[in-house]
Amino acid sequence: MLPVEEKNDVFPICPHCLKELVKIWCREIESFFGKRYIYFCPACRKVLGVSHRKGFWMG
Repeated sequence: MLPVEEKNDVFPICPHCLKELVKIWCREIESFFGKRYIYFCPACRKVLGVSHRKGFWMG
């Protein structure tokens, strides 16, 4: 298992445009199955990920 180390003095890099991510934009997506969020780079607006949050009845 690899150890995890918190680093607050460096920023991650967008895998698409290779710019430092000093912030990440997000937008709420509503569907029949509950709310989810899409996360994207503010420089190139390409998607970095989508949350997998379930609706309240799904636990």
